[in-house]
Amino acid sequence: MENNYKILLVDDEPDILEFLSYNLKKVGYIVFTANNGKDAIKLAKQQNPHLIILDVMMPEMDGIETCEELRKIPQLSSTIITFLTARNEDYSQIAGFEAGGDDYIAKPIKPKVLVSRVGALLKRYGKADVDIDTGSDNIIRLGDLVIDKEKYTVKNGSEELSLPRKEFSLLLLLISKPQKVFTRDEIYSAIWGDNIVVGDRTIDVHIRKLREKIGEDYIKTVKGVGYKFIDGNN
Repeated sequence: MENNYKILLVDDEPDILEFLSYNLKKVGYIVFTANNGKDAIKLAKQQNPHLIILDVMMPEMDGIETCEELRKIPQLSSTIITFLTARNEDYSQIAGFEAGGDDYIAKPIKPKVLVSRVGALLKRYGKADVDIDTGSDNIIRLGDLVIDKEKYTVKNGSEELSLPRKEFSLLLLLISKPQKVFTRDEIYSAIWGDNIVVGDRTIDVHIRKLREKIGEDYIKTVKGVGYKFIDGNN
């Protein structure tokens, strides 16, 4: 099996890097490795990986901090970031989502499961996390916002915004039906799916980050229910 997908593995434990690298190279992926966050950021800028698998617990710069820095790099806006976490690290999983991560893989993990999970993650590359019907036009203009669904970019006036995948998907969901109140359950189901458990705080953090970038007036909170998008004409 051969493919052109590039994967960056980041972990401070050599045995884990060797295990992940061996099993992913065996099925044809192009694999790069780093054993700390700073080297990972440099390597990511050089290689533009499609997927980054990032350990949470690392010295100096941990996985959460590394993810936050990676999400500031515009060229990596479409890169999928998934965390490696121990099964009981619920806090790390939530913190990972808040930092801009797309998913998490619980360790220890069997080789076949690893390959399956990676394949499923890479199917998302270059796409929103969900198939949201916002019409046939790739360019959507709402007030000062210009959203390019094909290029996966958002501009607020002349400023190009860097939106992680989950924030982009959340924005697409809200603009798909302006004025509609999306309940928390609807947002959970559409953006995270039924196989990932996130708390109310995770949604709130994503909404807050979106507001910081696009402006406070576009997204309204409906107390006790959810959120709705207000376009420039309403």
